[in-house]
Amino acid sequence: MSVEPLTSLDRSTLRERALDALRAAIISGQYRPGDHLGEVELAGRLGVSRGTVREALRHLQQEGLVTAGARGMLRVRSHSASEIKELFQVRAALEALAVRLLIASPERDAPVAALRDAVSRLDETPLDFIAHVDADMAFHLLLCELSGNSMLVTAWLQLAGRIRVTIMAMGDEQATLMSGSYHAPIVDAIEAGDVAQAVEVLQAHMDRAAERLSTPAGRR
Repeated sequence: MSVEPLTSLDRSTLRERALDALRAAIISGQYRPGDHLGEVELAGRLGVSRGTVREALRHLQQEGLVTAGARGMLRVRSHSASEIKELFQVRAALEALAVRLLIASPERDAPVAALRDAVSRLDETPLDFIAHVDADMAFHLLLCELSGNSMLVTAWLQLAGRIRVTIMAMGDEQATLMSGSYHAPIVDAIEAGDVAQAVEVLQAHMDRAAERLSTPAGRR
């Protein structure tokens, strides 16, 4: 029995590794909104062909992390104030659904305990800005995962990269919105089984974040 060569698999794996590396560089803030992403430079840094980089960048365009500017030059996407508000409107709708599903569940003790643990990580010290962002994103992802709705989680993850890039672009000015005390009221309302209060607190959380992230530094 002959064995087919694995050339295609190797090429695919290389493309995925390049994609993962570029995505990580963008969402970590190594490349910031507006930064040019040149194929030649990136290919040299990654040790892959320009074609592999081109495929990865095309995928990142589909994810909304990269956009084509003048003359087709690719850059890390900068979100306008209206786009940021729209992004957080959709995020709020998804997480509000997660809250409703969690409260509707007959057993909330374990999910509430898990959320409390995630909240505690927001106030761990020493905690640098990137660790703060990681802990904040982890809390909100957990909220969605605990809802038990896999489609909700998939939809949230499709927004996660753009959310993180938007937060990273602001820097540690956003840290006050990532404290444990700012998230605890969401968990309190879930534990109490108060849907209206939980959704209201969550909506206020998202509205404030969107306002901060979409307002120029000089006007905050």
